[in-house]
Amino acid sequence: MPKLSHPVLFALAAGVACGANAATCQALSGATLTPVIELYTSEGCSSCPPADRWLSTLKGAAAEGKVVAQGFHVGYWDYIGWVDRFATPAHTTRQRQVAANNRRKGIYTPQLVRNGQDWRDYGAALAGRPEPARASIRIEMVQPDTFEASVETLPAVAKWGAYWTITEHGHSSRVKAGENSGELLRHDFVVRQYVQAGTYEGPQRLKFNALRGEPGFARQVNLVVFDPRTGGTLQALGLACN
Repeated sequence: MPKLSHPVLFALAAGVACGANAATCQALSGATLTPVIELYTSEGCSSCPPADRWLSTLKGAAAEGKVVAQGFHVGYWDYIGWVDRFATPAHTTRQRQVAANNRRKGIYTPQLVRNGQDWRDYGAALAGRPEPARASIRIEMVQPDTFEASVETLPAVAKWGAYWTITEHGHSSRVKAGENSGELLRHDFVVRQYVQAGTYEGPQRLKFNALRGEPGFARQVNLVVFDPRTGGTLQALGLACN
């Protein structure tokens, strides 16, 4: 398998160092692919709370850099009577793009997506033999709420795309209408910001201006690098800096 021209970055296991000043908050990806889990969910969907609870079980794995997990809330169930405050049209647009990549006509909730592919087996989401990564990523916080990343792919990768997300833990909603009326729903990995970073060739440096986090909710910045033809993950990296 060809090597990247920056072997030091690629050989290091994924790690995070966070301190009092921005210069010490950084992360490097490892040699194996970090799985990307996307859950498309809605507070207006009665079958979604069990999936949300399952997503929360990934917090330990995410803290160890073994997965990048993201809860994309969608708003197409809002008409039932409860408006999901975490939903944005951009999340639905992304879900439709995933469906197109998978040659599916419709979208649904809850939907689990693993490395860009529709995935029905929740229990096997993190199972399987580790795969070699096809890209390396380094993220650092250069000043509060401003992040920079260096991305390099294997020579065989002609083009690559990327997107950033900010996810937060510890949110909850007391639902007062719709299918989940009366329920207290708890959410982790809530996507609060989703930004497409473009399509590139060769090594690049990317910059991301994050929305200011809400006090009391643990925040993580994530960068997902993918194959724009298929949506398959080339590598992903999360960095917990508040």
